[in-house]
This record gives sequence, C-alpha cells and structure tokens, in this order.
Amino acid sequence: MAADSRPLLAALGSRFAVVGGGIAGVTCAERLATEFPSEDILLITASPVIKTVTNFRQVSRALEEFEIEEQASSILERRYPNIKVIQSGVKRLKSDEHKVITEDGKEYTYEKLCLCAGAKPKLITEGNRFVLGIRDTDSATEFQKHLAKARRIIIVGNGGIALELVYEVEGCEVIWAIKDKAIGNTFFDAGAAEFLIPKLRAERPEPPIACKRTKYTTAETEKEEEAGAGPGEMGSALGPDWHEGLCLKGAKELSHKVHVESLCEIKKIYLPEEFQQSQKVASALSKAQPEPDQELWQVYAELTNGKVYGCDFIVSATGVVPNVQPFLEGNNFALGQDGGLKVDQGMRTSLLDIYAAGDICTASWEPSPLWQQMRLWTQARQMGWYAAKCMAADALGEPAEMDFSFELFAHVTTFFNYKVVLLGKYNGQGLGLDHELMLRCTKGQEYVKVVMQNGRMMGAVLIGETDLEETFENLILNQMDLSRYGEHLLDPNIDIEDYFD
Repeated sequence: MAADSRPLLAALGSRFAVVGGGIAGVTCAERLATEFPSEDILLITASPVIKTVTNFRQVSRALEEFEIEEQASSILERRYPNIKVIQSGVKRLKSDEHKVITEDGKEYTYEKLCLCAGAKPKLITEGNRFVLGIRDTDSATEFQKHLAKARRIIIVGNGGIALELVYEVEGCEVIWAIKDKAIGNTFFDAGAAEFLIPKLRAERPEPPIACKRTKYTTAETEKEEEAGAGPGEMGSALGPDWHEGLCLKGAKELSHKVHVESLCEIKKIYLPEEFQQSQKVASALSKAQPEPDQELWQVYAELTNGKVYGCDFIVSATGVVPNVQPFLEGNNFALGQDGGLKVDQGMRTSLLDIYAAGDICTASWEPSPLWQQMRLWTQARQMGWYAAKCMAADALGEPAEMDFSFELFAHVTTFFNYKVVLLGKYNGQGLGLDHELMLRCTKGQEYVKVVMQNGRMMGAVLIGETDLEETFENLILNQMDLSRYGEHLLDPNIDIEDYFD
C-alpha cells in the first residue's frame, strides 16, 4: 500500500482558543488566562501586533474610559505566560471536529472556542485604488501616506471615523458627503449637529507638539511593525484616539477647510479619462469659487444630488460588516440580519462550544430596555470579558450571571475636541412617538439632551464638560418618575445632584 503523500499537519491543542487580536479577543484571552492559570490559552491572530486595553478607568457604574495600545504579541505572552499567540490567519473552521486550520497549514484543537475576528470596512466600491477604507492601523497608515500628497479628498460616511477625520485633517480641502440631513447621525440629532458645526468651521489651534507616527519602544516590536499583516489580512480594529499617532496633514498650506454635501451618496466614480469622455463638468467647491473646477484630478465622484467633484482620493467610511467569511464554509452558523454570528445571553453561537464577541457577533437575546448593540470599542471590551466569563462558567458547570454592562448602553468618547457621553436610548431608539426631548445648550460650551418617556429618563446626550453623566446614569437606571421637576431638571442654576443624593 502506497504511503500517504499528504503533508503532515501539526496538531496542537488547548482547552480554550480565541481567534482575533483586537480588543475583544485579547480581553477574552487575558481573562481566560487569569481564570485558568494552569491551562494554555491559544490566541490566533493574523496580525503581528495585538490591541490591549491600558489606563482603564471606571468613570461610573456603567461608563468606562481606557486607551488602546498596540503591542507585539510577545509582550502579551510575557505578561501572561499561559497565553500562546499563533500568528496566522484562519483558513477553515471544522466545528464538528473542534479544530481550527490556519493559513500556514497547522491544525489546532479546542474544547471551547471564541471567535473575535472583528469586522471589515464596507467600501462603496471594491478594487479601486483611489478608494480607501480605514479600519485598522495599516489602513490608517496608508491613508496618512496618501494624504501627505493630497490637495483635496472626499470623505463618504457619517459615523465615528468620518467625524474624527473631517475634524483632524489639515492642509487639504475636504468634501464630506453624507446621506443624512445632519452630521454625525449615528450619534447625534440635528440639534447636537448644529452645536458642533461651528467647531468644524473654526480655525484649529496649533498642535502643542509635532505630529509623528507612534513607535513601539523595543527593536523587536519595530521589526514586527514593519512586517505588517499578511496580504489581504485585516488587522485589528482601531480604538479610541487612533489618529493621535498620525500626522493627518495634506499638501496645501491651509489649516482646516471642510465642505459638507448632505442628503447625498456617491452615484458613480470616474478616472480622469472616463470623466473627460463623460463630458460632465466638475462643480465649483464654494461660492468663493464660482467657476467650475477646471483642474484635472486623480479621481472624480458624481453625487446623487447631481454635483461632480474631483479629488486626489476618496475615503469610504460607511460602516463595517462582520468578518464571518473565514468561518462559514462547512459550518451552519445562525446569522443576524446584519450578517453577524448570532449569540445568546451566554455569548454562545448556534454551534456547540463556539462563542463570539465584539464586532463579529450579533446579540440575539431580548436586551434590556435601555441597551442596544453598537460596534464600538467599549462594547468589544465588555463582550470579550463577558464571553470569557461564560466560557469559564460553562467549562466548570456553573451558571454565569448577565454582566451589568448590558443593563445600560453607555459610551464616552471625544468628537471635535468635546467630551461626548451617550447613555441609554440617547436618540429615542425604539421608543415610538410618545417620547419627548428636553434640551439645554450653551454655545461653544455644552449641549445637554435628555430623552423622556412617561416622566422617566430613558437616555441622554452630553457634549462638553457637563459633570452630569453619573447623575443621569442613576436617573435612567432607577427609572424614577421625574414629572414634578419639569424643566427644572436641566436648569443650570440648580445643582441637580442635590435632588437625588
């Protein structure tokens, strides 16, 4: 009988395995490593660097602040000696055999597996070198390189990354195309958008220090940084303040110039030759430039409002799609409407012994009336932590209580150099028509909006240093009837905390 000529696969095993080196995956692996110090925890990631949470601070019971640091995987292994990082993408998952096959041809067996492979940018078009997506560190660095030579760019999208880009980019004209009536529709209503617009138009102060790329502190990590992820591999998602290590400056000597085109999307993209053949005329950028744009640009975008703009490149910041593709072949996962892996209250997918956390998953349990899933770094950390808790409880045959972080949606971030806090149903999500809004606004300082229903606070948006987040968080959680306070609830001359101590 002839010998089997197939290559021998390296078979390695572990009780717990995690796929993904982003915030959810690393948090999950760290917690498992702490819970089971005598067990090897496998962390499989395509990128040579991982994202780890640092300077964690519990602002209130539900709100948390932290920084994201990109580190070489060897640093994680030194901190947790029982975490073994496998640097390779996943080629295939054999769920019926409890095996993961990586791109380098190796097999890893597991008892329990958590998929934390994040999400991919949802580009407006694929395969066009003048259309860039920004999702991970490598794509952000690529954007920086293109921007350094750019005189004008178009940004498409109205979420977090678009908001950060239009504020941070300098030395370049920015055309911002949004499908909504107001900016920041993912996070804000029209009132908050109006509050923020003057900051977008204002001249930016000089940065206190020169822009530079954040470097790692050891020669080992700099080498790994240069290596980058393999071809076609997506790195881990960007965290808060992702742009602080990048110099987002274009080729022109101007500070900050943003032109907003609302209620439109990109209809068609032209290369220069195609644009000339189309006989279309490029639109003037502003009233100050009444003549049509005669300059020949690298790429042209025709908007659904009929305008055509030339630019050096286009940034597609139109959201993400869960990165489920590597795991679907031969596995009958239940998927949510948004394409994510459905998970139950214990972060379990529809397949035995497989869990999921972060951007790849879709919460399919009946949520708290005050919580909703959003693909944000805070939820990635919370889900990774809770998934590990559930995996540990299942392995030990113990029950796992639902984590408090799923009781109330709470997120703190920074937009346009303002502190922004979002609580509960901050935009009235799913509350029907019988809710009302209460507003307080001091131009250039603060914007406070609360969402009320039947006399109870259901959500809030706080922009600026309001110092109201903890009080409002308690009012939303306690569901106290606030009808008798009426407009005094937001009276700046009354210390609201005195009412509710």
